[in-house]
Amino acid sequence: MLNSLSGRFLILTVIFVMIAEIAIFVPSIARYREGYLLDRLDRAQIASLALLADDMISEELEAELLKNARVFNVALRRDEIKQLVLSSPMPGQVSETYDLREASAVELIVDAMARLAEPDNKMIRVIGNPSQDAGQLIEVTMDTQGLRMAMIDYGIRILILSAVISIITAFLLFLAVRVLLVKPIKGVVGHMQGYAAAPEDARRVIQPSASVRELREAEEALQSLQTQLTQALRQKERLAQLGGAVARVSHDLRNILTSAQLFTDRIEMSEDPLVRRMAPKLVNSISRAVSLCEGTLAFGRAEEPAPKLTLFNLAALTNEVFEAERLAIGNNAVSLSEDVPASMMVRGDPEQIYRALSNLVRNARQAIVATGSAGEICVSATEADNEWLICVSDTGPGLPPKAQEYLFKPFQGGVRKGGSGLGLAIVAELIRGHGGALTLQRSDDSGTMFQIRLPMGGVS
Repeated sequence: MLNSLSGRFLILTVIFVMIAEIAIFVPSIARYREGYLLDRLDRAQIASLALLADDMISEELEAELLKNARVFNVALRRDEIKQLVLSSPMPGQVSETYDLREASAVELIVDAMARLAEPDNKMIRVIGNPSQDAGQLIEVTMDTQGLRMAMIDYGIRILILSAVISIITAFLLFLAVRVLLVKPIKGVVGHMQGYAAAPEDARRVIQPSASVRELREAEEALQSLQTQLTQALRQKERLAQLGGAVARVSHDLRNILTSAQLFTDRIEMSEDPLVRRMAPKLVNSISRAVSLCEGTLAFGRAEEPAPKLTLFNLAALTNEVFEAERLAIGNNAVSLSEDVPASMMVRGDPEQIYRALSNLVRNARQAIVATGSAGEICVSATEADNEWLICVSDTGPGLPPKAQEYLFKPFQGGVRKGGSGLGLAIVAELIRGHGGALTLQRSDDSGTMFQIRLPMGGVS
């Protein structure tokens, strides 16, 4: 109970209501004390009227008048003359005097609290203004026992009333919190638990229904989160299925390419000069295909190998990429150019950098060919302070906005019809493995430029 939201809210409500009642009680008891003393002054003034009407009254009548007024002495100031109107023997000396004519609220509160805290009966003098302007002042002497008992009785009644009000208020607020907050929150928790049991089931996504604005906003945010998570889980499942299929295809393809490698030796023994010149390129292409299949199998096992970093000549690697790409260009009006220093040595995995450049150049070539116009693809490289910068630019039509939004996401950033959208995602992953980054520098009607940044040093 105490650990629940409604239970804690109930306790806090009772505490706050009691604090508010105490804040009301203190000035109330002070006001009650002031009214009690003013009532004694009024009674004493009424009792003094009997003497003013008849200068001579009996001692028995005087004692009865003082008893009814509950005071011991009554003094009036009339015409600047102070006169003891009624008197009786006092049981003790006057210890304190209270002037109610100009008493402030703070003074009244302090005097009231002091009187409640003082259990001893004392004699006090009380001064006030007579009713109906019947003189300059009226003064009485009285004891404090009756005053204190009356204040205690009044305080107890106030506290009982406060307790009843706080209990009723707390109970009503408890019910309101249960209905307006706790019940809807439990409903949201129930939806979350039900969704967690089967997050792939779209029927379990929460439907906002709360009438409270804050709770409805929370439900809408939860609905958005659950919807995105359900879609991500479905995509993950499709990717897992696709990964299994690709792994099986790569396994069989690797075996076929391995067998093809066995025939390359006979091709190299050919007497045809053209065949002898093309044989090494064929061997390199088959070796790269085998390496790619093995990497795909490793990726399917979530064990993508780390790049094997060595120093290699970037210009030579770029020429290999261009030579392989020229065969695909055929008769299309696409020209290849490179601006890479012949002596530039780059630290990285040459096979993975080859794959990255090949993917970028291939994407650029396909974009230009799709337009039916002539175009140019350029690979350039420079050295910065602590990194190598490799740029692949083209004069193609540029990337559409949707492709730029999901540029490096698998199956979402595809531009070419029928494309899988994996090329740039693979390039970005390969470059991240080197500690670098792949960024889109520009893409407009004049063409597209991607930049590869490779760090020169190790991890700092």
